[in-house]
Amino acid sequence: MIEAEVHLSLHNFLRSQEGFPSWPHHLTMARLVARALRLGRSALIQVGAVCGYQGRYRTSFVASALMWQGSVIIVTPEAVQQRLLQVEIPRLQQWLQVNKPIRTGDAWPGSEFQGLFLISPEAWLKGQLISSDYFPPAIPTIIDGVDDLESWVRRQLTKDIQPHDWDQLMLACPQQAEAIRSARVQLTKELFQHPANPYECYLISQPETEILNRLYSILKTADNIPDNWQQFWQQFEYISSPASSTPPASLSFPASPALFWGTISRRQGLFSLHYAPLELGKILAPIWQRQPVVLVGSALETETEAPLFRQRLGLDDVTCLKFSSDSQAEAVQLYLPHKLPLPNTPEFQAAFIHQVRTLLCLSATAPGLIVVLVGDVPLKAQVGAILASEFGSRVQVEKTCLDENGILISGWEFWREHQTVLPAPHLLIIATLPLPSLENPLVAGRVAHYKRSHQDWFRLFLLPAALNELQRAIAPVRESQGIIALLDSRVINRSYGAQILAALSPLARINYLDPSLFSHAGEENSA
Repeated sequence: MIEAEVHLSLHNFLRSQEGFPSWPHHLTMARLVARALRLGRSALIQVGAVCGYQGRYRTSFVASALMWQGSVIIVTPEAVQQRLLQVEIPRLQQWLQVNKPIRTGDAWPGSEFQGLFLISPEAWLKGQLISSDYFPPAIPTIIDGVDDLESWVRRQLTKDIQPHDWDQLMLACPQQAEAIRSARVQLTKELFQHPANPYECYLISQPETEILNRLYSILKTADNIPDNWQQFWQQFEYISSPASSTPPASLSFPASPALFWGTISRRQGLFSLHYAPLELGKILAPIWQRQPVVLVGSALETETEAPLFRQRLGLDDVTCLKFSSDSQAEAVQLYLPHKLPLPNTPEFQAAFIHQVRTLLCLSATAPGLIVVLVGDVPLKAQVGAILASEFGSRVQVEKTCLDENGILISGWEFWREHQTVLPAPHLLIIATLPLPSLENPLVAGRVAHYKRSHQDWFRLFLLPAALNELQRAIAPVRESQGIIALLDSRVINRSYGAQILAALSPLARINYLDPSLFSHAGEENSA
């Protein structure tokens, strides 16, 4: 069987590679992937946050894909594709003595292709959502990095009405041009009356809905309406009055609860409209039935079966596996001070900045990068300005060009996207837990949907998102065996704090500061 062949070949390969990055689960993962290929049975594998950050696990699934006699699709971002093409695949091909064709692109190479096809998540999802015939059926597919799968899907399913689309609509419907122009002016006035927020986006309100409904009633009988406008009206009509509407068969995704919002550019005086489905499971479920899929993620959930992740993405019958961490090699020291003000109080900012100053001064002699994670956009700018006035050019806000002993002030998204190209920090300071902010209208819209469905929006949405973000953010610190300062007292004062600490394990918890902690970290980094 291919499982035995892959096990033996990969075992010999790993033994032959001097200095190859160690990971105790290479053979187990390779066998499971090979089994999925042979049986055509889907699988969900959690490799752990540190392994996911390092990318060591990819050797396992590449070996299985190369040794499988048929075609295999690997769905992964282009940066990872380059790593596979330049390092992983050539090294394994040479050892395994296989000459399987390798192709990359946005569309299937052709009916005769019997090789390894690498494609980006955006292109693969676009093809799957367009038609069930875009890719040949039953070709085993490995999707790498599924921690971001939900975001990839939401981006792909988000439809837009951009400023230039209004001009196209007026050209297509000259008889209604004045009504279209008037509706655009009214929407501009309404959207720009919303109070400013850091996200510059706003859920469509009742007055804006009425404007759009009036315009739609005028355009109902018009011919030659552009396709993107037709899709917008169909979805908008169903969502605006679902009780009296029959879902049109031509919708770009199945009629279901959707989120409508607008984004504005205050400087240019322009706005765009957007809509996306709130529930993804029913949309994605048919895709998983077309071929066996092996989904590989870092730290999707604390449970092996990842029930919430699977429910959100419509994954039913899959084999689930979660690898345990190396408790000694991945342990971090967690500084969790008592009696800090709660993040939503006026006293928090001053207390937080005081703690940051203290940590920076105590760690001044320790070499290496320091990262301060601040999710709140205004606070991030304020912290950057205050620290730059005291520590000079060492402090940079969301930049990748840093001094050897640089201090990076960053939001969660920037850190997630750039942590693989930056040195592992010896000190990571976290202002608050990465719970999605209800001040973000898109988060508030999703929470409102959970509430309407009488579901626990915190347990099903906010907390899982925070746990996943947190585990991925601290992965580089585990590698350097550094120190994490978590300055959010909700970890101590709220019932869900136990789940946060469990997700951060293995750790050694401290509630005091001592310069020797950082001198030890500096010795570790120098070594």
